[in-house]
Amino acid sequence: MTRAIALHDIRAGRERIAGKILATPTVLSPSLTDRTGHPVHLKLEHHQTTGAFKLRGASNAIAALSPQERSRGVVAASTGNHGRALAHAAKLEGMRAVICMSRLVPENKLDAIRRLGADIRIVGNSQDDAQREVDRLVAEEGLVMLPPFDHPDIIAGQGTLGLEIMEQVPDAASVLVPLSGGGLASGVAAAVKGVSPSTKVIGISMARGAAMKASLDAGRPVQVEELPTLADSLGGGIGLDNRLTLAMCRDLLDDVILLSEDEIAAGIRHAYEQEREIVEGAGAVGIGALLAAKIRPSGPTVLILSGRNIDMALHRRIVCGEEPSTAERAA
Repeated sequence: MTRAIALHDIRAGRERIAGKILATPTVLSPSLTDRTGHPVHLKLEHHQTTGAFKLRGASNAIAALSPQERSRGVVAASTGNHGRALAHAAKLEGMRAVICMSRLVPENKLDAIRRLGADIRIVGNSQDDAQREVDRLVAEEGLVMLPPFDHPDIIAGQGTLGLEIMEQVPDAASVLVPLSGGGLASGVAAAVKGVSPSTKVIGISMARGAAMKASLDAGRPVQVEELPTLADSLGGGIGLDNRLTLAMCRDLLDDVILLSEDEIAAGIRHAYEQEREIVEGAGAVGIGALLAAKIRPSGPTVLILSGRNIDMALHRRIVCGEEPSTAERAA
């Protein structure tokens, strides 16, 4: 079994980022517990400082840089949350940060990154287009690339979330984790399986452009068309030269579930109406999977609410039961 990132890497990452991130709470959901007949816990990672789990990986990766690397500055492609986390972590260290994004990234996420002082580059209509600009900046300006998922320190940082889950819910039978490029899913799975090998870890993604699912099915990295989706943070490819996360997801995830846009919207509405939580589409996929009965718990279950950085006008339309337009999903 491929374990590119091991439990000791994640524990080392936890020590490295102590005091730089929040240890977020896990709470019982009475509504989902009643619905499924088993305890359902919500890991409130959307309460993280930058509104998403990405701060864990970004903080760990920056903390691991040498002084010479720090002086050069960092660059990354992002669908929003990684860019915000990297900008935040870099600002704390007085470092330059350049974030490259496609035109599909919502404006509210761009604004949040701008406020942190990062240099933003909007390039093309996909993560692959943004990544080409990253590669140019690395070659021509010497910036250090810290990618959103396929990097050992990023994965280990995200894995600290899994350590917290197993401390907070040690009898967890399953953990539902949002799945995109696989940094969160592989890190959490490595931590959870390292502590409790029998606990299932299930990746949840959207049906519209799920690159990791397509790559797992093909047995190799494949490109998929990026499409507007309510789970915009789960968009983008996994990289045709993927080194770590594809193999880790293949070896560590017990299943991958895909959701329709309506099922994602139902998760967002439920989080607001029943849990009193505002979450973005990517953060609501675990709830959506339970509501759609695409996962049937067999014991205590933990859902990771991974982020809250949703455009609030779009959120209002969703919770009011209106159908968001394609343009809104891409805005």
